[in-house]
Amino acid sequence: MCELLGFSAKRETDIRKYLREFFSHGTNHPHGWGLMRENHNITEIIKKAECSAKSQTISGIVAETQPQKNTLAHIRLATVGSIKTENCHPYRQTDNTGRCWTLIHNGTIYSGKQLMKYLYTQTGDTDSERISLALLDEINKKNLSTPEQRFDIVDNFVVTLSKRNKLNLIIFDGELLYIHQNMKNTLYYKPEEESVIFSTRPLDNDDWKLYPLTQLCAFRAGKKVFEGTEHGNIFVPALDYITEMDAMNI
Repeated sequence: MCELLGFSAKRETDIRKYLREFFSHGTNHPHGWGLMRENHNITEIIKKAECSAKSQTISGIVAETQPQKNTLAHIRLATVGSIKTENCHPYRQTDNTGRCWTLIHNGTIYSGKQLMKYLYTQTGDTDSERISLALLDEINKKNLSTPEQRFDIVDNFVVTLSKRNKLNLIIFDGELLYIHQNMKNTLYYKPEEESVIFSTRPLDNDDWKLYPLTQLCAFRAGKKVFEGTEHGNIFVPALDYITEMDAMNI
């Protein structure tokens, strides 16, 4: 299972302690790391197919990272796709209006025929990249001029794709940070007065809360601004499913 980190804040905030802890988890997720950060008014993506816990590169990058308002980070345990930089997250796509969409994913697509056509256009070979390409096509079908319209498109996309798929997602569109979880106990968050941080695992000993299941939400400047459809498409791994059926004597 990959791990995700997302951060949204009203003011620039030093999050290096969280990034250090997050990337230290790479021992169990050794196939790549990636970071989206703001650097002198430019949002940049840096990624590499190596173990983040042993990487001098990411250690140095974290050390010189300036205070942030919006950040994404990912460490990869390869399930779909080979071990190479093209298969590391985040993925970035630019829509017809020039808006950049950045996506990280924790999960696997088991039922997604609508993604198969992207096998021939993607740069790498992960299902996560195919998600980002499919989302871009949905966005480009509409004339999106408001945050509400963008949120509705992403919400509809997530509701459709979450059926029978593990779809933990964090997406940033340059303004909104979209968060979605549909597997139990695989995403936590820590709200503070002017910020909120999300992570697959708690990153310190403070009071982290479990993120809600099966509902896309969007955050701006550290505050929740939109709530989507409560779709109920909980992903249950096969072993967990068998255990639940046994417990119910089915």
